[in-house]
Amino acid sequence: MIDVLIAKLHDVRFMTMLLAFFAASATVYTLVMPLLAGGDLNKRMKAVASERERLRQRERERLSKTEKVALRQTPKQVVSRVVDDLNLSKWLAQEAALEKLVMAGYRGHAPYVTFLFARAVTPIVMLIGAILYTFVIAGANWSLTLKVGICVGAAYAGLQAPMLFLKNAISKRQLQIKRAFPDSLDLLLICIESGMSVEVAFRKVANEIAGQSIALSEEFALTTAELSYLQDRKTAYENLARRTGLEGVKSVCMALQQSERYGTPLGQSLRVMAQENRDMRMNEAEKKAAALPPKLTVPMILFFLPCLFIVILGPSYIKIAAMH
Repeated sequence: MIDVLIAKLHDVRFMTMLLAFFAASATVYTLVMPLLAGGDLNKRMKAVASERERLRQRERERLSKTEKVALRQTPKQVVSRVVDDLNLSKWLAQEAALEKLVMAGYRGHAPYVTFLFARAVTPIVMLIGAILYTFVIAGANWSLTLKVGICVGAAYAGLQAPMLFLKNAISKRQLQIKRAFPDSLDLLLICIESGMSVEVAFRKVANEIAGQSIALSEEFALTTAELSYLQDRKTAYENLARRTGLEGVKSVCMALQQSERYGTPLGQSLRVMAQENRDMRMNEAEKKAAALPPKLTVPMILFFLPCLFIVILGPSYIKIAAMH
């Protein structure tokens, strides 16, 4: 059985078909996922509602000086038991990881426990897989140093894989927020200039912007809940800036704090910041468009030009070969 598996792994035709299958599956997944993402809005809005209920319950308990009851989602029993038995919160806990989980949209204790479990299990799985591959399946003629290096590299990659996943999730979420933020500022400006309060304006914008950015709608809804139930409104703005991690959002939060503290007019500040964020979005688009020709050079040389030469020179070569 192992011999057959080794032979298949070294079969060029089989590996080509396998890679083609993975490429076709990835293409189908990329095309189908946007069609299935519609239900994500309801799911995220339910999570926001749960967070709002948690804030309301916490503030009521604080005012009545009763015992705090946690309403957040609890982690699965197996994952929680492994984390508690191995004391992973002591060995793998990171304050930066907590902030990154919030920036990626994962709130509560359950995602943090799952993250610690993944950081503990993934290196072990990668190490076992590397050992099986190098020492059992395909590494008969490899040196011991190379085998050990591959195993150590696989374990290190497994240790960093959860952080890389988290950074990727943060980048995608920040990009989604950044693209929709200028439009949300315009809507917020319209709501405030029409006479709405800040809480009502945030709630209205959260409902309107949901079709364009679920993440931004979620953040605005949480800010609405915090403005309603937190004792200090400044904390709500600081939490919004910390959860997003974007400079444009931080500037708007600073303007909201100054307006809240000194009573300065908010409309003009929002109008200027909306224009600045719109210019930043346009500059990023122009920068990506300017970087496109250099990126297309290598694919054109490797894929387009050989096909072009074959189409142009192929008939002439066939005629010359036929004459000889």
